[in-house]
This record gives sequence, C-alpha cells and structure tokens, in this order.
Amino acid sequence: MRCLVRPVRALALGQRQFLSSHLLANIKLMSTMSENYMFRQLFDRESCTYTYLLADTVSKEAVLIDPVIELSERDAGLVKELDLKLKYVINTHVHADHITGTGRLKKLVPGVQSVISANSGGKADMLVKDGDKILFGCHSLEVAETPGHTAGCVTYINKEAGCAFTGDTLLVRGCGRTDFQGGSAKTLYKSVWSKILSLPEKTVLYPAHDYKGQTATTVGEEKMFNPRLTKTEDEFITLMGNLNLAYPKKIDISMPANMVCGLHQLPESMAGWV
Repeated sequence: MRCLVRPVRALALGQRQFLSSHLLANIKLMSTMSENYMFRQLFDRESCTYTYLLADTVSKEAVLIDPVIELSERDAGLVKELDLKLKYVINTHVHADHITGTGRLKKLVPGVQSVISANSGGKADMLVKDGDKILFGCHSLEVAETPGHTAGCVTYINKEAGCAFTGDTLLVRGCGRTDFQGGSAKTLYKSVWSKILSLPEKTVLYPAHDYKGQTATTVGEEKMFNPRLTKTEDEFITLMGNLNLAYPKKIDISMPANMVCGLHQLPESMAGWV
C-alpha cells in the first residue's frame, strides 16, 4: 500500500496552518474528553493491526475493536489489570490478514459478546446494521455501514469523543484494497465520502492497520492529503483496478475462522484455543 508522507516544512503556508490548527484541536480534544472515558490503542507487529480498548471508567464496561487471536492473552490481561468488564468484542469486518481474537476472548473472558456487521455474512452474538448503537456505560459507538473494501465493512463512530474507527475502509493516507470479498472501488469511494469524510473535519480517525508507524489521522487531513481519495471517482476506480496486489498470505486460514468470529475452523496449531 502506498502512503504519502510530506514533511511539514515542504508544505505551503496554508497547509502548515491547517496542520497546526488540527494538531492543537486534537490535543485539546484528548485533554477535554470526558473524564470517565478510557482509550487504549494496541498493536500487532506481524499484521500491523491496531486493536482498540474503550471503556467507561465509572461503570467499568468496555469494548474491544479488532482483536488479533495471538494477542488475546495480552488483551484479556489488560482488561483484568484495569478492573474492566468486557462487554463486547467488535470487528469492523471479516479480516483476511489475521484471525480475529473474538473466539479466544470469549473463552478467556466469559460473558463477553461478539459483534460484526449483518452484511458481512458472518456469525456473531450481535449482528449490527447502519444506525445501530453499541452501548458501554454512558458511551456509545454508532454503526455506519461503509462497504467497499469488503461488502460487510462498518465504521464505528463515537460522536461524544469526536472520533471514529474506520477499519480497512479508510487508512492514514490510504484505503483498503477492493479486489476480493465483494469489494468495489466505486462503493468504497462513495462510502468514504458519504459516511466518513462527511464527519466534522476535526474528527479523529483510527484505522485497523498502518504500515508506516502512523497511529491516527483526521477527516480534515484525509480530505486534503489522501493520495487516493482526493482523486475523482473515475480516477480512483482506475487506480484501484491497476494495483495488482499479491494474494493475502493468511486469507485461506483467516477467512473460514473469521466468518464465525474465530470460534471454529482454526488451524491445527490453535487447537484448544477456544
């Protein structure tokens, strides 16, 4: 995946001012965020996957977004250390590059429920659709259907915190591939512009992956700097159709397991994990 990196010193004055104002806004957002809201961004080095732990520090209810099976013990351990009550384990889509930790976490943390989009075709305790809300304590994540990378991709929006979890639909200065799992470049383009980049410009966006060490972006940044999504729709469709990307290495073992939220169809090396 090609990411565009521009040194701030090389930008025009207007662009520098834009970045400075957004940086200050993001710092202010994090410092003034509700005192009973907890956020952790976790990382898997092998698949470059971000997992997010969100919690209400009063009720102690928590959710995990996009866990990786090999790091389930890390996630469960953190939940225990922080004395949280893990309510939901959520996936943004059926992943092809790793096996979700959902099934493993259901064993490690009894009572937790799995969540995935109804349009994914996958199985879970809760199948969500556009406009649904996932509640934890006094906080909520609103479901926005954002297909294109896969037919079942969703973005989870926390309006109160001013952020969204975009999965593989929109990455920092990039986006997910659209050549498998019911993907469509035309659909992804419309999803991004109608459901994600239509949010307030200061909204912080957290992707499911990053391969260059970036941790987050904003709606305003991506509208200005994303080298793919700033193109016209026709240009974007042509670009995505000519990427000629390699077949995902783990898709053949990841897909069957992830269609059932990692509860079955695991490789022999993971026998007994769930």
